[in-house]
Amino acid sequence: MHELTWGMPVIAYLFMAGLGAGALTTSASVLLRGGQSGKYFSIARYGAFIAPIPVALGSALLVFELGSFQAGHWFRFLNLYTVINLSPMSIGTWLLTIFLGISVLYAFTFLSKDACPGDKQDGLRRLAAWVGIPLGIGVAIYTGVLLGAMPARPFWNSPVLAMLFFLSALSTGVASIILVRALLHRKHASAQAEAHYHESGYILSATDTLLIGLELLAIFLFLMYAHLTIGSVREAATVILAGGELSVLFWFWVVVLGLLVPGIIELAILVPSIVYHRAYRSHRVIEILVPVVVLVGGFMLRYVVVIAGQITHPIGL
Repeated sequence: MHELTWGMPVIAYLFMAGLGAGALTTSASVLLRGGQSGKYFSIARYGAFIAPIPVALGSALLVFELGSFQAGHWFRFLNLYTVINLSPMSIGTWLLTIFLGISVLYAFTFLSKDACPGDKQDGLRRLAAWVGIPLGIGVAIYTGVLLGAMPARPFWNSPVLAMLFFLSALSTGVASIILVRALLHRKHASAQAEAHYHESGYILSATDTLLIGLELLAIFLFLMYAHLTIGSVREAATVILAGGELSVLFWFWVVVLGLLVPGIIELAILVPSIVYHRAYRSHRVIEILVPVVVLVGGFMLRYVVVIAGQITHPIGL
């Protein structure tokens, strides 16, 4: 029986922080690249409203894990603000705090029902977007760096882990926007408005398919790095290979269900538009189920990585 120091609160934090960071990065990027035309403004709006919620909830779980909700220690987490250095915890604390402030401000600029490109909040919205992109990228990468900074856990000591978590954060952020759009969508009376909905859906699906492909590549590089490294790192990676304790969780829930299945479905829907230049159309059921399995896969990735790092240990050369 393995003794686990980090459990569900930390796993959920890593997942939700990545999701929120991915949603903000996606939203701000879309706004600055094409949202001003109004065609993709709704994507930016959904992403803006999603972004701060999971990060706030995840940060609260992390505070809970630090013991700040124990009797007599309600404000223990404030000690993190008393020290400013280059440690992962200190950097993460300030990064998350600034992220929450900017993401809430950014969401505020979309709050009005009449929010649109060029409105009175446009300048503030664009400024928050410019600041939000590097913040979102920073938070997404930080979730991987936090684990990689622990040399005593060889499974986490891979230079690819931060990139894998970053790509997964972007993918889950895009998936969350697709899911919320599908759940809240009501068919427009205007044919043009409906066409804009499907056109923006094409951008999101194409982006998610690309990110899934890059995630699969990152997983391949992660395994290759472990295989080509001697000693503890190579031995630790066997926990997710055939016969390992977490192999089924990793290959079925992360690779097959979380990446291959949604990637193949999205690619099948995109091919007619890419190859034959047909109008993109996706069914509502697919727009709900595909992002759900992407989110499940993103969560299971964090679960497997966090648990694997704790049940393996250095064994020497």
